[in-house]
Amino acid sequence: MPDVSLSVDSEHAGRRLDQFLAASLPDLSRVRVQELISAGQVLVDGRPAKPSLRLRGGEQIEVLGAAQRPPLRATAEDIPLDIVYEDDDLAVVNKPAGMMVHAGAGATDAARNRGTLVNALLHRLGALSAMGGQARPGIVHRLDRNTSGLMVVAKNDRAHRRLAEQFARRRVHKTYLALVHGWMPREQGTVESAISRDRLRRTRMTTRRSGGRAAVSHYRVLERVESPFGKFSLLEVKIETGRTHQIRVHLSSLGHAIVGDTLYGAPRVCVSKQVNAQLTLPRNFLHAAAIEFEQPLTGQPLVFERPLPPELENFLRQLKQGGAVL
Repeated sequence: MPDVSLSVDSEHAGRRLDQFLAASLPDLSRVRVQELISAGQVLVDGRPAKPSLRLRGGEQIEVLGAAQRPPLRATAEDIPLDIVYEDDDLAVVNKPAGMMVHAGAGATDAARNRGTLVNALLHRLGALSAMGGQARPGIVHRLDRNTSGLMVVAKNDRAHRRLAEQFARRRVHKTYLALVHGWMPREQGTVESAISRDRLRRTRMTTRRSGGRAAVSHYRVLERVESPFGKFSLLEVKIETGRTHQIRVHLSSLGHAIVGDTLYGAPRVCVSKQVNAQLTLPRNFLHAAAIEFEQPLTGQPLVFERPLPPELENFLRQLKQGGAVL
């Protein structure tokens, strides 16, 4: 899109700059508008402005820059990767927390496209299925950035289609380990609340809206932890569906947020007045510990497991021992 000039009519007085631009330029999303403003590519009366600027009417606005960002595209990168299993059709990888599965949001192209699991897989494996497009080659399912654990990826389109069918028919069995705040009221249970996008906070999902997508999660208490920081429950969670943030939003809906998951209500810091100590976890205490499925071409049953990563084991140990002194 070439540079755009706009005049603000008096009827728009009091409106935020980003809201005005998103409404006036339908080719730009509000996120893209905010990116352009943050990059200094939106001038109000010749000067850069903040997204929250309240318009008075009569201003001249110039938009300098493209409405659409360049397409996301995976690029091979030499990034350490824990390959659990590999054959001609697929690979199973143990994803670390903090790594995005594929290219996504970011203020710069580097932030959007670099450091992803897909990039690491392209470097390590050389080729992946093309069904996910240029940004998501090989990706049959995903894990959140701050969730660790096992994922299966497809090397070719035939394997991708058959793996996708297994997921659709709920023939892929995934088991997670999660540490939540508080003691669960029952030793085991099932959550069947439908999940939809939160209207107010678009980065969140919710069970409080009607018309969401069906979701089923089963949990079992493995350990009840009574520590100087309070009570916690270590859970085994099995899911029948794979909705965005499913386990996180389901457990939060029960009043038991996953440790470290501040998006869904967990505190940023676990504090103990009893021992004058505190603990922080810069990720979610959620780990995809096991996955079971069939080799897509041969039908051979495949089962893989990986224990909690060291940072979660260390956190759990410190939780029980009293943490770091304030």
